[in-house]
Amino acid sequence: MVPSIFVCHGGPTLAIEDNQYTSFLKNLGKSIKPKAIVIFTAHFEEEITTISSVEGTYDMIYDFYGFPKELYSMKYPANGSPELASKLQGMLKNYNIESKFDTKRGLDHGAWVILHLMYPEADIPVVQISVNPYLSMERQYEIGEAINKLKEEDILVIGSGSTVHNLRTINWEAVRPEKWAEEFDNWLIDKIEKNDLELLFKYRELAPNAERAVPREEHLVPLFIAMGSGQEGKLPKLLHKSYEFGTLSYICFEF
Repeated sequence: MVPSIFVCHGGPTLAIEDNQYTSFLKNLGKSIKPKAIVIFTAHFEEEITTISSVEGTYDMIYDFYGFPKELYSMKYPANGSPELASKLQGMLKNYNIESKFDTKRGLDHGAWVILHLMYPEADIPVVQISVNPYLSMERQYEIGEAINKLKEEDILVIGSGSTVHNLRTINWEAVRPEKWAEEFDNWLIDKIEKNDLELLFKYRELAPNAERAVPREEHLVPLFIAMGSGQEGKLPKLLHKSYEFGTLSYICFEF
């Protein structure tokens, strides 16, 4: 049985960097050996939950501008799994969650950057799923709950997003995290480790600096989905916490 995880995907340059966080992700991939991967990425937004049902190898989406040229030639030739996509649709339907298939969309950088670091051989089938940032956090959690039996088949659910994600606050010269960013993350971490869902669902009202840390919720949504898909009766575990550029948080949780 594999856990579910939440990872911060950072900027696309993470794919070619060598630092504490990339080393962590590489080691994490070595420690979790799934038969397939289901990844919810903050860069795939749809009103209706959309499941990639790609036959064969995914195309690449370079959904960023002004970065090093080598990033635009990177490939992550993972195969899709229409069979798993159909299974996911059935599981969501059991929770009255509407969904649809997409047979053409490639992997965006919220997916391939993380997968490239964790599973560089690209030999594990991948199904990419969209997020809807306008749903309540309770509903996001229910989307995770709907598919929480996947772990029993050694299918890894990954939520790929970020906790603090405000690009306007990035300081390229910073060597330490900003106090306000850490305050927000520490509140979130404390409530997650206690599995205090009641307070987590109200994070926007209760967490310090919430509006500043999360101007839009698309990057935080994968956290709640991953949380919902975790192992029942097991408390979440913080696996990693670090920062880059003052406010770009690299946090990973196991559920």
